[in-house]
Amino acid sequence: MDLERNFTKTLATAIDQRASDLYLLPRERAYQLLTLTSGKLELIAQYSLAAGQQLISYLKYQADMAVSEHRRPQTGALRWPHHQGAPIDLRLSTVGDYRGQESLVVRFIYRLTEQYQLMVPDQWTTLQAACQKRGLILFAGPMGSGKTTTMYRLARELKEDHVIMTIEDPVEIDEPAFIQLQVNELAQMGYQDLLRVGLRHRPDIFIIGEIRDPETAQIATRAALSGHLVLATVHARSAAGVLARLRQLGVSEHYLDQTVSLVCYQRLIEQAAGGMAVLFDLLTAAALPSVLAEPTKGGMSDAWQTRLAQAQATGQITAATATRYSAG
Repeated sequence: MDLERNFTKTLATAIDQRASDLYLLPRERAYQLLTLTSGKLELIAQYSLAAGQQLISYLKYQADMAVSEHRRPQTGALRWPHHQGAPIDLRLSTVGDYRGQESLVVRFIYRLTEQYQLMVPDQWTTLQAACQKRGLILFAGPMGSGKTTTMYRLARELKEDHVIMTIEDPVEIDEPAFIQLQVNELAQMGYQDLLRVGLRHRPDIFIIGEIRDPETAQIATRAALSGHLVLATVHARSAAGVLARLRQLGVSEHYLDQTVSLVCYQRLIEQAAGGMAVLFDLLTAAALPSVLAEPTKGGMSDAWQTRLAQAQATGQITAATATRYSAG
């Protein structure tokens, strides 16, 4: 009981610090408890192997998962009470290794907050303007860089006059004003399937958690062509790399030119005064032809380097930070 009570306190602290994920991982002689906050992994506690498995079983029971199954992958969800306000939704994932020891990952699903610091506020105006017309707005950046938060904030500004549908794997932000659909491949509800269903619901705006295969890329492109605003993420290491990735997924240059309104690569960057702020590398529709004409030039733009240099010169970030993020 004390073990569960202490873990509950640890979980509350992780939520207070806006951790994105919590890990309970087996090592040779112990379980390690780690949290991921602002992209940084931190060791919080260690437990004996027996205690670690007890905690995993406790959470699996709370999430209505099969407690006796230790090898096969499982997923679950539960709503966790929090002392500072509304309950927090948790998404759980477990899997056993070759020794039969389970690992657990917990994803925290927060409501959208007003805390959102921009390194260059004028960039938000560019994003807002792009959302006033139909088309495809694409986002890239490492895990934890705030892509989903950016898409949700942009869409929420339009929620009074538009029907907004999200398709994600999993849903990362609880937003009651949106129709939120979650991918479930076992139930044959992949991105493609849910996008087809979504089109029949006739939303004005789609948020797609990730364009990861040719069919999803084609459906998203067609949705943009048919008059929807589509916000989606793509795995790429730069704004120019997003276009190259869509070409790999079979979207022609013609359709990219017809549908893409804006490409946005973003990072959360440590500020010298503390906290994190978002910096965007924006590729506008006007710049698309030149980028498509030189597909091998996939690095960060000159504007990105200039903004980092300016932030360093004004003391907003340190020289070490500017160097760390110069490649995106």
